[in-house]
Amino acid sequence: MVEVDGSFGEGGGQIIRSAVTLAALTGQAVTVSRVRAGRKKPGLQPQHLTAVRAAARICNATLRGDTVGSFQFTFEPQSAVQPGQYEFDIGTAGAAPLVAQTVFPPLACAEGPSRVSIRGGTHVPHAPPAEYLEGVYFPLLQAAGLGATFHYERPGFFPRGGGLLERV
Repeated sequence: MVEVDGSFGEGGGQIIRSAVTLAALTGQAVTVSRVRAGRKKPGLQPQHLTAVRAAARICNATLRGDTVGSFQFTFEPQSAVQPGQYEFDIGTAGAAPLVAQTVFPPLACAEGPSRVSIRGGTHVPHAPPAEYLEGVYFPLLQAAGLGATFHYERPGFFPRGGGLLERV
């Protein structure tokens, strides 16, 4: 079990997303403690929880501590990343591009095609907008040899959300 201090560095959501992305890719279990400990709203917030649960779904991971406000969670992959059709809904204006960055790399490495839809905010403060995924992130994934295309069906601005991202 890899143990990660979620307050390390800037102590935000990136350490959470990176931990579960790498766990899904490697099959190695991880416990993240002190989740966002120094933040104004510490613990898992809806967009972080959606990213963790989305990563769990693509590798059939067992989760413990996956609740809003949780300061610790455990993520234990039970299989290799499974290609398929996935839909994830943050349920708030939380940053859909950050959820996308959590699951797209592992799915791009899976043994087959996937289609992913993510509902939430596409244009949210302190997060990359959908245009960044379209113009920078996906071209970099493609340049690295990962087959992936991307578009967003509709924008969703903070504080309402309602945007839709898709990876085909």
